[in-house]
Amino acid sequence: MSSKQEIFLRLDGISKSFPGVKALSEVCLTVKKGEIHALVGGNGAGKSTLMKILSGAYLKDAGTIFVNEKETEIGSPRVAEALGISIIYQELNLLLGLTVAENIYLGRRPKNALKMIDWKRMNADAGALLQRLGIDINPRAKVSTLSIAQQQLVEIAKAMSIDARLVIMDEPTSSLTTREIELLFALIRRLKAQGASVIFISHRMDEIFEIADRVTVMRDGCYIGDFDTKEISRNELISLMIGREMKQQFPARNVRLGEELLRVEGLSDGKKIRDVSFSLKRGEVLGFAGLVGAGRTEVMRLLFGADKKHGGKLWISGREVRIKQPAQAIKNRLGFVTEDRKSEGLVLTMPLKMNVSMVAKRKVKKRGFLNMRLEREVAEGYVRELSIVTPSVNQKAVFLSGGNQQKVVLAKWLLSDSEIMILDEPTRGIDVGAKRDIYEIINRLAGEGRAIIVVSSETEELMGVCDRIIVMSEGRITGELTRGEFSQKRITEYAVGGIE
Repeated sequence: MSSKQEIFLRLDGISKSFPGVKALSEVCLTVKKGEIHALVGGNGAGKSTLMKILSGAYLKDAGTIFVNEKETEIGSPRVAEALGISIIYQELNLLLGLTVAENIYLGRRPKNALKMIDWKRMNADAGALLQRLGIDINPRAKVSTLSIAQQQLVEIAKAMSIDARLVIMDEPTSSLTTREIELLFALIRRLKAQGASVIFISHRMDEIFEIADRVTVMRDGCYIGDFDTKEISRNELISLMIGREMKQQFPARNVRLGEELLRVEGLSDGKKIRDVSFSLKRGEVLGFAGLVGAGRTEVMRLLFGADKKHGGKLWISGREVRIKQPAQAIKNRLGFVTEDRKSEGLVLTMPLKMNVSMVAKRKVKKRGFLNMRLEREVAEGYVRELSIVTPSVNQKAVFLSGGNQQKVVLAKWLLSDSEIMILDEPTRGIDVGAKRDIYEIINRLAGEGRAIIVVSSETEELMGVCDRIIVMSEGRITGELTRGEFSQKRITEYAVGGIE
């Protein structure tokens, strides 16, 4: 078979602009039939924009699209589907109240001779499709009863139900456990064996080298090159993504710890969280590790007053405090960078400057009124300090890359004078260069005498940035390690229920 016959998709010179932003500049991409093709680049590189053009969500400004070597215009998602192109976004697009089969055939439910929905046929077709893909899920099950990983598999089945020849997966592993990722990768390989192509977008280098045949690199809206994964190293790939050599992933930790700033005793929610106790010193970075569902985020929400406590006491700077709602946490100089920055950390339709000032409006007021010049100057200060990439502080948050959105959330809590900063999955979905920026910010905040809690699913990240790691399992603390005791093995043993 010639290379020409092997090519399913070819994009030539694709360009796209938004107000004030050149998102794509003459980008090229070639995907062969039956290959797993990784697409990588820093936040703001243009990956999502390119995929939205390919899936019909955006219209290109310039360039040419070829599918099976035929020039094509993709003017809508329906046109993309007809061409066999399907996209699975990072935020899953399923209706939780419907069954698996109903979601798979949404808008395309089979009808009987009386023009009514043929439920028996729909469930049988869904069952046959799931079986062909090796997915062990009941087609009659409500999607609301499934795990995130199972929902991800339903999205793939939905994509394949239109006989997709190309499936685009945008950060598909960001919410999955190691075991769930193994199941997903097995399914991706099964799709490849059946002749389908996969575009796999991920910031996780290990996954790219494990699953992808080839990789295309983008940077600042431009095409940098494509490579066989067997012929490029991890460090070479990272250098191409960020445009410079990154010699060290984690900055050195050399901070002197101060007095105890936070003490928690017997924290519980009466359901999942049981008798959680720990302390935190000034200048300390404390990590929370554990499997998905271990209760780490629930503990942070209890501390911040976002959820109701059933028991437990808190002391800040030696003084007992009662925090029943977030406003009281903010008053006690406690900040919370939540796991879901888009729905909980930002108002995406508001400009950057208003997101920065939203929890500390008092600081941008004069004589009781909002001072727009001061608000702008404060935001511009954080843009410089945190290296936020944006055309201006008037840019709406929705148009910022994931890494820059995360920096805006950090700026919000820095402006509020938070002495204790809770960072829940602070680098999820952001590129290696932006991750390094976040790690340096954490280091600097600790050096200023603030106390930092980092919740992360990436053990390597916790070992790289933290002074101490607490491990949770099933709502309780099962282990605690200091820097000299860190190891993947010990953290994993504690995460599955503790070491006997």
